[in-house]
Amino acid sequence: MAQESTPLESKRKRIGGDLVIPLAAVAFTIYYFSTIIDSPWTAQVSAFFVGTILIVLIGILGVRSVIALKKGEADLGMETLLASRAYLSRRLGLLALTVGFIFVVDWAGFTLTTFVFLATAMLLLSEGRNRRFILFLSAMLALAGYLLFILAFETRFPAGPFENLMKQVL
Repeated sequence: MAQESTPLESKRKRIGGDLVIPLAAVAFTIYYFSTIIDSPWTAQVSAFFVGTILIVLIGILGVRSVIALKKGEADLGMETLLASRAYLSRRLGLLALTVGFIFVVDWAGFTLTTFVFLATAMLLLSEGRNRRFILFLSAMLALAGYLLFILAFETRFPAGPFENLMKQVL
């Protein structure tokens, strides 16, 4: 026999699933801080600035979550993370794209891999709508990333066919 929920339980918002990414982001940021200790001071300042903003924002989310938990307005249920099967396939697709990006970026280079990742991810999330706009936006963002990070900041991102061609052209 299924257990019926009380009116108070049915009004509680399930926030456990909403906290997974922020907690992972805090862990990654702390790890990132530990890896930049020997970097130039400009990289350290930038990393600490961005990381601190991220941690402060997650801290605010944490405080709001604790207040909601104490008031009884929320619980740490994970149903929102796993409940919708329609979103589960997209989430798994994004995870596969992210893992694929990590393995392909060394071979295909930053710019091409970023373009393919952004285009595929946006097409997946939009269910294939606005294809032309998504392809245009992905190309512009990948090109902007190339111009900013590789040309302007001279960051040593993985070079692929596009970066090698641009090195010969420029």
